[in-house]
Amino acid sequence: MAPSSSNSKNTGLLAFLRSVKVELDLVKWPDRQETIRLTTIVVVASLIVAIYIGGLDYIFTQLVTLIVTR
Repeated sequence: MAPSSSNSKNTGLLAFLRSVKVELDLVKWPDRQETIRLTTIVVVASLIVAIYIGGLDYIFTQLVTLIVTR
């Protein structure tokens, strides 16, 4: 197998970067309003899950402390 030249590597890289740009131009990016709405949903859902898990952690910690100290 012959070693590839630096020039062909650069050509392959440039072709790849061009194809990436073409694909990114095809993406339908969300507008500002949709981005804010979806971000709000994710933050609220994360807070709900964090509070739930924190509550379970507190309950189990209290139970284990109660069991161990008796």
